[in-house]
Amino acid sequence: MQSVALIEAVFRAERARVLATTIRATHGDFDLAEEVVQDAFAAAMSRWPTEGTPKEPLAWLITVARNKAIDAIRRRIKLRGILASEVDSAEQAHEPVPVLDEDTAPMPDDRLRLIYTCCHPALSRDAQIALTLRTLGGLTTEEIARAFLVSPTTLAQRLVRAKTKITQAKIPYRVPESDDLPERTAAAMSVLYLIFNEGYAATVGDAWVRRDLCREAIQLARLLLELTRLPEAQGLLALMLLHDSRRDARTDAHGDVVLLEHQDRSRWDRSQIDEALLLVPLALRGGAGPYALQAAIAALHASAAQSDATDWPQIAALFGELLRRESSPVIALNRAVAVAMSHGPEAGLQLLQPLQSQLQDYHLWHAARADLLRRLNRNDEAIDSYRAALARVGSEPERRFLEKRLRELF
Repeated sequence: MQSVALIEAVFRAERARVLATTIRATHGDFDLAEEVVQDAFAAAMSRWPTEGTPKEPLAWLITVARNKAIDAIRRRIKLRGILASEVDSAEQAHEPVPVLDEDTAPMPDDRLRLIYTCCHPALSRDAQIALTLRTLGGLTTEEIARAFLVSPTTLAQRLVRAKTKITQAKIPYRVPESDDLPERTAAAMSVLYLIFNEGYAATVGDAWVRRDLCREAIQLARLLLELTRLPEAQGLLALMLLHDSRRDARTDAHGDVVLLEHQDRSRWDRSQIDEALLLVPLALRGGAGPYALQAAIAALHASAAQSDATDWPQIAALFGELLRRESSPVIALNRAVAVAMSHGPEAGLQLLQPLQSQLQDYHLWHAARADLLRRLNRNDEAIDSYRAALARVGSEPERRFLEKRLRELF
Protein backbone atom coordinates (compact mmCIF):
# COMPACT_ATOMS: atom_id res chain seq x y z
CA MET A 1 0.00 0.00 0.00
CA GLN A 2 1.27 3.43 -0.99
CA SER A 3 2.61 5.38 1.98
CA VAL A 4 0.65 8.49 2.89
CA ALA A 5 3.94 10.04 3.98
CA LEU A 6 5.31 9.63 0.45
CA ILE A 7 2.27 11.38 -1.04
CA GLU A 8 2.71 14.20 1.46
CA ALA A 9 6.35 14.46 0.40
CA VAL A 10 5.25 14.77 -3.23
CA PHE A 11 2.82 17.49 -2.16
CA ARG A 12 5.57 19.49 -0.47
CA ALA A 13 7.99 19.05 -3.36
CA GLU A 14 5.62 19.60 -6.28
CA ARG A 15 2.79 21.79 -5.00
CA ALA A 16 4.28 25.04 -6.34
CA ARG A 17 4.94 23.52 -9.76
CA VAL A 18 1.45 22.04 -10.04
CA LEU A 19 -0.17 25.28 -8.90
CA ALA A 20 1.92 27.45 -11.24
CA THR A 21 1.00 25.35 -14.27
CA THR A 22 -2.66 25.20 -13.24
CA ILE A 23 -2.82 28.99 -12.86
CA ARG A 24 -1.61 29.23 -16.44
CA ALA A 25 -4.19 26.66 -17.52
CA THR A 26 -6.97 28.65 -15.84
CA HIS A 27 -5.77 31.90 -17.42
CA GLY A 28 -4.73 33.46 -14.13
CA ASP A 29 -7.63 32.39 -11.91
CA PHE A 30 -5.68 31.97 -8.66
CA ASP A 31 -8.66 30.91 -6.54
CA LEU A 32 -9.87 28.26 -8.96
CA ALA A 33 -6.32 26.95 -9.44
CA GLU A 34 -5.75 26.61 -5.68
CA GLU A 35 -9.09 24.82 -5.28
CA VAL A 36 -8.51 22.26 -8.02
CA VAL A 37 -4.89 21.63 -6.99
CA GLN A 38 -6.11 20.75 -3.51
CA ASP A 39 -8.69 18.46 -5.13
CA ALA A 40 -5.98 16.83 -7.25
CA PHE A 41 -3.86 16.02 -4.20
CA ALA A 42 -6.97 14.73 -2.42
CA ALA A 43 -7.55 12.43 -5.41
CA ALA A 44 -3.96 11.23 -5.11
CA MET A 45 -4.47 10.44 -1.44
CA SER A 46 -7.54 8.43 -2.37
CA ARG A 47 -6.26 6.59 -5.44
CA TRP A 48 -2.49 6.15 -5.19
CA PRO A 49 -2.53 3.88 -2.11
CA THR A 50 -4.57 1.31 -4.05
CA GLU A 51 -3.63 2.01 -7.68
CA GLY A 52 0.05 2.74 -7.09
CA THR A 53 2.08 5.83 -7.85
CA PRO A 54 1.80 6.97 -11.49
CA LYS A 55 4.87 6.78 -13.69
CA GLU A 56 4.91 10.60 -13.82
CA PRO A 57 3.31 11.87 -10.59
CA LEU A 58 3.75 15.53 -11.52
CA ALA A 59 2.05 15.20 -14.91
CA TRP A 60 -0.72 13.11 -13.29
CA LEU A 61 -1.42 15.83 -10.75
CA ILE A 62 -1.37 18.59 -13.37
CA THR A 63 -3.72 16.65 -15.64
CA VAL A 64 -6.19 15.94 -12.83
CA ALA A 65 -6.08 19.56 -11.66
CA ARG A 66 -6.62 20.86 -15.19
CA ASN A 67 -9.54 18.49 -15.82
CA LYS A 68 -11.12 19.53 -12.54
CA ALA A 69 -10.67 23.17 -13.55
CA ILE A 70 -12.44 22.57 -16.86
CA ASP A 71 -15.27 20.82 -15.02
CA ALA A 72 -15.53 23.77 -12.62
CA ILE A 73 -15.63 26.26 -15.51
CA ARG A 74 -18.38 24.24 -17.20
CA ARG A 75 -20.39 24.22 -13.98
CA ARG A 76 -20.01 27.99 -13.68
CA ILE A 77 -21.17 28.49 -17.24
CA LYS A 78 -24.11 26.16 -16.75
CA LEU A 79 -25.15 28.01 -13.61
CA ARG A 80 -25.14 31.24 -15.60
CA GLY A 81 -27.48 29.70 -18.13
CA ILE A 82 -24.88 29.56 -20.89
CA LEU A 83 -24.48 26.55 -23.12
CA ALA A 84 -21.67 24.25 -22.07
CA SER A 85 -20.30 24.33 -25.59
CA GLU A 86 -19.20 27.92 -25.00
CA VAL A 87 -16.38 26.62 -22.82
CA ASP A 88 -14.40 25.91 -25.96
CA SER A 89 -14.83 29.42 -27.33
CA ALA A 90 -13.96 30.89 -23.93
CA GLU A 91 -10.74 28.88 -23.86
CA GLN A 92 -9.86 29.90 -27.41
CA ALA A 93 -9.97 33.54 -26.42
CA HIS A 94 -6.90 32.99 -24.27
CA GLU A 95 -3.54 31.32 -24.63
CA PRO A 96 -4.08 27.68 -25.68
CA VAL A 97 -3.59 25.19 -22.89
CA PRO A 98 -1.78 21.96 -23.82
CA VAL A 99 -3.52 18.70 -23.04
CA LEU A 100 -1.36 16.93 -20.50
CA ASP A 101 -1.20 13.24 -19.88
CA GLU A 102 1.03 11.30 -17.51
CA ASP A 103 3.99 11.49 -19.88
CA THR A 104 3.71 15.21 -20.64
CA ALA A 105 5.95 17.61 -18.71
CA PRO A 106 4.74 21.06 -17.65
CA MET A 107 6.20 24.19 -19.20
CA PRO A 108 9.54 24.73 -17.41
CA ASP A 109 8.99 28.40 -16.59
CA ASP A 110 5.53 28.22 -14.99
CA ARG A 111 6.89 28.68 -11.46
CA LEU A 112 8.99 31.55 -12.73
CA ARG A 113 5.85 33.11 -14.21
CA LEU A 114 4.21 32.77 -10.82
CA ILE A 115 7.13 34.42 -9.00
CA TYR A 116 7.07 37.42 -11.33
CA THR A 117 3.29 37.69 -11.13
CA CYS A 118 3.27 37.62 -7.33
CA CYS A 119 6.09 40.20 -7.21
CA HIS A 120 4.72 42.48 -9.92
CA PRO A 121 5.44 46.18 -9.20
CA ALA A 122 1.74 47.02 -9.65
CA LEU A 123 1.06 45.22 -6.36
CA SER A 124 1.83 46.72 -2.97
CA ARG A 125 4.76 45.25 -1.07
CA ASP A 126 2.42 43.73 1.56
CA ALA A 127 0.41 42.12 -1.22
CA GLN A 128 3.54 40.79 -2.92
CA ILE A 129 4.71 39.15 0.30
CA ALA A 130 1.31 37.67 1.15
CA LEU A 131 0.71 36.31 -2.35
CA THR A 132 4.23 34.86 -2.62
CA LEU A 133 3.91 33.02 0.70
CA ARG A 134 0.40 31.82 -0.13
CA THR A 135 1.03 30.52 -3.64
CA LEU A 136 4.70 29.60 -3.80
CA GLY A 137 5.30 28.92 -0.11
CA GLY A 138 2.03 27.10 0.41
CA LEU A 139 1.38 28.76 3.77
CA THR A 140 -2.22 29.10 4.89
CA THR A 141 -3.85 32.48 5.38
CA GLU A 142 -3.76 31.88 9.14
CA GLU A 143 -0.03 31.05 9.08
CA ILE A 144 0.88 34.17 7.13
CA ALA A 145 -1.32 36.35 9.33
CA ARG A 146 0.30 34.92 12.45
CA ALA A 147 3.79 35.49 11.03
CA PHE A 148 3.16 39.17 10.38
CA LEU A 149 0.91 39.74 13.39
CA VAL A 150 -2.20 40.76 11.51
CA SER A 151 -5.65 39.22 11.71
CA PRO A 152 -6.55 36.43 9.26
CA THR A 153 -9.34 38.70 7.99
CA THR A 154 -6.88 41.48 7.21
CA LEU A 155 -4.53 39.06 5.48
CA ALA A 156 -7.38 37.51 3.49
CA GLN A 157 -8.40 40.99 2.33
CA ARG A 158 -4.84 41.64 1.15
CA LEU A 159 -4.89 38.44 -0.88
CA VAL A 160 -8.26 39.28 -2.40
CA ARG A 161 -7.07 42.78 -3.34
CA ALA A 162 -3.89 41.36 -4.86
CA LYS A 163 -5.76 38.84 -7.00
CA THR A 164 -8.31 41.48 -8.02
CA LYS A 165 -5.49 43.83 -9.00
CA ILE A 166 -3.92 41.13 -11.16
CA THR A 167 -7.22 40.64 -12.96
CA GLN A 168 -8.22 44.29 -13.31
CA ALA A 169 -4.77 45.53 -14.31
CA LYS A 170 -4.44 42.61 -16.72
CA ILE A 171 -1.05 41.72 -15.26
CA PRO A 172 0.37 39.15 -17.70
CA TYR A 173 1.18 35.70 -16.40
CA ARG A 174 4.58 35.47 -18.05
CA VAL A 175 8.31 35.96 -17.58
CA PRO A 176 9.20 39.61 -18.29
CA GLU A 177 10.94 40.62 -21.49
CA SER A 178 14.74 40.63 -21.37
CA ASP A 179 14.93 44.42 -20.92
CA ASP A 180 12.74 44.27 -17.80
CA LEU A 181 14.11 41.01 -16.42
CA PRO A 182 16.95 42.36 -14.22
CA GLU A 183 14.73 44.95 -12.51
CA ARG A 184 11.85 42.51 -12.00
CA THR A 185 14.19 39.80 -10.70
CA ALA A 186 15.69 42.28 -8.26
CA ALA A 187 12.17 43.08 -7.03
CA ALA A 188 11.43 39.38 -6.57
CA MET A 189 14.66 38.86 -4.63
CA SER A 190 13.82 41.87 -2.48
CA VAL A 191 10.47 40.31 -1.54
CA LEU A 192 12.14 37.00 -0.63
CA TYR A 193 14.76 38.79 1.48
CA LEU A 194 12.07 40.78 3.30
CA ILE A 195 10.35 37.51 4.17
CA PHE A 196 13.64 36.07 5.40
CA ASN A 197 14.52 39.14 7.45
CA GLU A 198 11.19 39.10 9.25
CA GLY A 199 11.98 35.53 10.25
CA TYR A 200 15.64 36.17 11.04
CA ALA A 201 15.05 39.19 13.29
CA ALA A 202 11.33 39.73 13.83
CA THR A 203 10.44 43.40 14.12
CA VAL A 204 7.55 42.74 16.50
CA GLY A 205 6.32 40.02 18.82
CA ASP A 206 7.64 37.71 21.51
CA ALA A 207 9.95 35.62 19.33
CA TRP A 208 13.07 37.16 17.82
CA VAL A 209 13.67 34.29 15.38
CA ARG A 210 10.82 32.93 13.23
CA ARG A 211 12.27 29.72 11.83
CA ASP A 212 9.21 28.98 9.71
CA LEU A 213 9.62 32.21 7.73
CA CYS A 214 13.36 31.67 7.33
CA ARG A 215 12.73 28.15 6.05
CA GLU A 216 10.11 29.32 3.53
CA ALA A 217 12.33 32.15 2.28
CA ILE A 218 15.28 29.80 1.78
CA GLN A 219 13.08 27.35 -0.10
CA LEU A 220 11.83 30.12 -2.37
CA ALA A 221 15.39 31.42 -2.90
CA ARG A 222 16.43 27.92 -3.97
CA LEU A 223 13.55 27.92 -6.43
CA LEU A 224 14.53 31.30 -7.87
CA LEU A 225 18.13 30.16 -8.27
CA GLU A 226 17.04 26.91 -9.88
CA LEU A 227 14.94 28.81 -12.41
CA THR A 228 17.23 31.77 -13.17
CA ARG A 229 20.80 30.59 -12.40
CA LEU A 230 21.69 34.24 -11.84
CA PRO A 231 24.80 35.12 -9.78
CA GLU A 232 22.77 37.45 -7.53
CA ALA A 233 20.34 34.60 -6.86
CA GLN A 234 23.38 32.57 -5.75
CA GLY A 235 24.36 35.47 -3.49
CA LEU A 236 20.87 35.73 -2.03
CA LEU A 237 20.69 32.02 -1.21
CA ALA A 238 24.21 32.05 0.25
CA LEU A 239 23.36 35.07 2.41
CA MET A 240 20.22 33.41 3.76
CA LEU A 241 22.02 30.14 4.47
CA LEU A 242 24.86 31.87 6.30
CA HIS A 243 22.57 33.96 8.49
CA ASP A 244 20.23 31.05 9.16
CA SER A 245 23.15 28.77 10.06
CA ARG A 246 23.44 30.70 13.36
CA ARG A 247 19.79 30.26 14.32
CA ASP A 248 20.37 27.88 17.28
CA ALA A 249 23.02 30.13 18.82
CA ARG A 250 21.29 33.51 18.44
CA THR A 251 19.01 33.14 21.45
CA ASP A 252 19.44 31.44 24.81
CA ALA A 253 17.16 28.98 26.58
CA HIS A 254 14.91 31.87 27.65
CA GLY A 255 14.62 33.31 24.14
CA ASP A 256 16.93 36.22 24.94
CA VAL A 257 19.30 37.70 22.37
CA VAL A 258 22.88 36.38 22.23
CA LEU A 259 25.21 38.71 20.35
CA LEU A 260 27.38 37.32 17.56
CA GLU A 261 30.56 37.77 19.61
CA HIS A 262 29.15 35.63 22.43
CA GLN A 263 27.56 32.87 20.37
CA ASP A 264 28.63 29.24 20.75
CA ARG A 265 29.97 28.63 17.25
CA SER A 266 29.83 24.88 17.69
CA ARG A 267 26.04 25.27 17.45
CA TRP A 268 26.23 26.84 13.99
CA ASP A 269 24.93 24.66 11.16
CA ARG A 270 28.12 23.67 9.34
CA SER A 271 26.29 21.98 6.46
CA GLN A 272 24.56 25.26 5.59
CA ILE A 273 27.81 27.18 5.95
CA ASP A 274 29.68 24.76 3.69
CA GLU A 275 26.96 24.99 1.04
CA ALA A 276 26.98 28.78 1.18
CA LEU A 277 30.78 29.05 1.02
CA LEU A 278 30.68 27.25 -2.32
CA LEU A 279 28.12 29.72 -3.66
CA VAL A 280 29.81 32.96 -2.55
CA PRO A 281 32.79 32.89 -5.01
CA LEU A 282 30.40 32.09 -7.88
CA ALA A 283 28.16 35.00 -6.93
CA LEU A 284 31.10 37.40 -6.64
CA ARG A 285 32.49 36.38 -10.02
CA GLY A 286 29.10 37.19 -11.54
CA GLY A 287 29.46 40.91 -10.81
CA ALA A 288 29.45 41.29 -7.02
CA GLY A 289 25.92 42.59 -6.61
CA PRO A 290 24.45 43.66 -3.25
CA TYR A 291 23.45 40.16 -2.12
CA ALA A 292 26.80 38.70 -3.19
CA LEU A 293 28.67 41.37 -1.20
CA GLN A 294 26.50 40.80 1.87
CA ALA A 295 27.07 37.07 1.52
CA ALA A 296 30.83 37.69 1.38
CA ILE A 297 30.56 39.64 4.64
CA ALA A 298 28.57 36.84 6.27
CA ALA A 299 31.13 34.34 4.97
CA LEU A 300 33.92 36.18 6.79
CA HIS A 301 31.97 35.86 10.03
CA ALA A 302 31.28 32.18 9.35
CA SER A 303 34.94 31.48 8.55
CA ALA A 304 36.28 32.93 11.82
CA ALA A 305 36.97 30.20 14.35
CA GLN A 306 36.22 32.64 17.16
CA SER A 307 34.98 36.20 17.49
CA ASP A 308 38.38 37.86 17.95
CA ALA A 309 39.62 36.21 14.74
CA THR A 310 37.03 38.06 12.62
CA ASP A 311 38.54 40.04 9.75
CA TRP A 312 36.85 43.34 10.62
CA PRO A 313 38.97 45.51 8.27
CA GLN A 314 37.88 43.37 5.32
CA ILE A 315 34.26 43.48 6.49
CA ALA A 316 34.44 47.27 6.76
CA ALA A 317 35.90 47.44 3.25
CA LEU A 318 33.11 45.24 1.86
CA PHE A 319 30.48 47.41 3.52
CA GLY A 320 32.17 50.41 1.93
CA GLU A 321 31.91 48.80 -1.50
CA LEU A 322 28.31 47.84 -0.82
CA LEU A 323 27.52 51.41 0.17
CA ARG A 324 29.19 52.70 -2.99
CA ARG A 325 26.97 50.47 -5.12
CA GLU A 326 23.74 50.85 -3.14
CA SER A 327 23.43 53.99 -1.06
CA SER A 328 21.38 53.25 2.04
CA PRO A 329 21.46 54.64 5.58
CA VAL A 330 21.12 51.12 7.01
CA ILE A 331 24.16 49.94 5.04
CA ALA A 332 26.00 53.04 6.24
CA LEU A 333 25.02 52.11 9.81
CA ASN A 334 26.44 48.61 9.38
CA ARG A 335 29.63 50.04 7.90
CA ALA A 336 29.99 52.36 10.89
CA VAL A 337 29.72 49.39 13.26
CA ALA A 338 32.32 47.45 11.26
CA VAL A 339 34.66 50.46 11.28
CA ALA A 340 34.18 50.71 15.05
CA MET A 341 35.22 47.07 15.40
CA SER A 342 38.30 47.55 13.22
CA HIS A 343 39.40 51.11 14.10
CA GLY A 344 37.80 51.79 17.46
CA PRO A 345 34.49 53.16 18.77
CA GLU A 346 35.38 56.81 18.18
CA ALA A 347 35.86 56.19 14.45
CA GLY A 348 32.54 54.37 14.30
CA LEU A 349 30.75 57.12 16.21
CA GLN A 350 31.96 59.74 13.74
CA LEU A 351 30.34 57.77 10.92
CA LEU A 352 27.12 57.26 12.88
CA GLN A 353 26.39 60.89 13.65
CA PRO A 354 25.62 62.06 10.08
CA LEU A 355 22.96 59.31 9.83
CA GLN A 356 20.84 60.66 12.69
CA SER A 357 18.36 62.59 10.56
CA GLN A 358 17.68 59.56 8.35
CA LEU A 359 17.58 56.94 11.10
CA GLN A 360 16.06 58.91 13.96
CA ASP A 361 13.13 56.47 14.22
CA TYR A 362 15.24 53.31 13.74
CA HIS A 363 15.93 51.66 17.07
CA LEU A 364 19.14 49.99 15.88
CA TRP A 365 20.78 53.37 15.16
CA HIS A 366 20.17 54.43 18.76
CA ALA A 367 21.28 51.00 20.03
CA ALA A 368 24.53 51.13 18.01
CA ARG A 369 25.25 54.67 19.21
CA ALA A 370 24.55 53.63 22.81
CA ASP A 371 26.98 50.72 22.54
CA LEU A 372 29.78 52.87 21.14
CA LEU A 373 29.22 55.52 23.82
CA ARG A 374 29.28 52.79 26.47
CA ARG A 375 32.59 51.52 25.14
CA LEU A 376 33.95 55.08 25.35
CA ASN A 377 32.74 55.33 28.99
CA ARG A 378 30.39 58.18 28.06
CA ASN A 379 27.72 56.59 30.19
CA ASP A 380 25.26 59.47 30.53
CA GLU A 381 25.00 59.81 26.76
CA ALA A 382 24.79 56.03 26.41
CA ILE A 383 21.87 55.93 28.84
CA ASP A 384 19.98 58.50 26.77
CA SER A 385 20.60 56.49 23.60
CA TYR A 386 19.51 53.21 25.17
CA ARG A 387 16.30 54.90 26.32
CA ALA A 388 15.74 56.26 22.82
CA ALA A 389 16.22 52.74 21.39
CA LEU A 390 13.77 51.29 23.92
CA ALA A 391 11.16 53.85 22.92
CA ARG A 392 11.31 52.58 19.34
CA VAL A 393 11.91 48.81 19.57
CA GLY A 394 9.06 46.39 18.77
CA SER A 395 10.61 42.99 19.48
CA GLU A 396 10.36 41.79 23.08
CA PRO A 397 13.70 39.89 23.08
CA GLU A 398 15.48 43.00 21.80
CA ARG A 399 13.67 45.08 24.41
CA ARG A 400 14.91 42.77 27.19
CA PHE A 401 18.46 42.98 25.82
CA LEU A 402 18.42 46.78 25.72
CA GLU A 403 16.94 46.97 29.22
CA LYS A 404 19.72 44.71 30.47
CA ARG A 405 22.39 46.91 28.89
CA LEU A 406 20.76 50.00 30.36
CA ARG A 407 20.72 48.52 33.87
CA GLU A 408 24.43 47.74 33.60
CA LEU A 409 25.17 51.48 33.33
CA PHE A 410 23.70 52.34 36.74
